[in-house]
Amino acid sequence: MKLTASPFRLSALLLGLLGIGGAVAGCQSAGGEVAVGRQSIAVAVPAPVPVAVDSLVPTPLATLPGIPPVLRAAVSELRRRLGPEAAALRPEVLERACVGYLALRQAGRLSRSGILAVADMDLPSSEPRLWVLDLRAGQVLHRSPVAHGQGSGGLRARHFSNTIKSACTSLGFYRTQDTYRGKHGLSRRLRGLDAGQNDNALRRYVVLHSADYVSQAYLAQHGQAGNSRGCPALPPDQYRAIIGALGEGGCLYLSGPGLESKWLDVAGAAQRLVARGWE
Repeated sequence: MKLTASPFRLSALLLGLLGIGGAVAGCQSAGGEVAVGRQSIAVAVPAPVPVAVDSLVPTPLATLPGIPPVLRAAVSELRRRLGPEAAALRPEVLERACVGYLALRQAGRLSRSGILAVADMDLPSSEPRLWVLDLRAGQVLHRSPVAHGQGSGGLRARHFSNTIKSACTSLGFYRTQDTYRGKHGLSRRLRGLDAGQNDNALRRYVVLHSADYVSQAYLAQHGQAGNSRGCPALPPDQYRAIIGALGEGGCLYLSGPGLESKWLDVAGAAQRLVARGWE
């Protein structure tokens, strides 16, 4: 009895004999062929899947709703006065920082008037993403790189946490506290003012301090800052001036994706601005 097989079955049998199937055996050449003895059979090679490249574009931020014209005009005028040194400080981040500062002053949570530090932690750590502003003079006092926590990511901070031992950056508004001398030298304690988001800062020992991994030499060699255990660490050649400018009772705002804060209170901020200006 003579058996016949379809072309499809013969192809399947041949592939099975050659070890080509669900798991391909043998050495595959760059040309997509499997070598068998002195012959080669062409095998379709799937196209490589493109690798996603980490974008350095920050997450878009919408303008805060319901801002009274007097407050919006004051922030716009401040930005104009700050000039080129604040060109990379996104308007939406500056707006939120100013609203929070004014609302906190209105609530009596800050004692240092007219000074505001803003860090856009959505920018890569290769950038100088911290600004210390004199609101009344309309001047940038300092601009520097600042580190984010190891648990938050590498070049870009992607994850944020208030959890103890998370090694993450915590977003939100901070009140600067007293200074002390620790293992990093002169340091300033930070009190987180956003419940559930950064209010473990004192217990996590999140402080402003100096770190060699934020120095210009380190950035030049590695193309980015190193990572802290959650502290907004500062360059060795700038940390003293920044810690001094902020003083005790000042405002530090760490901005980043997904931040919600009760201090983004436009009504309270406008009330304070009308009554006392940037004081």
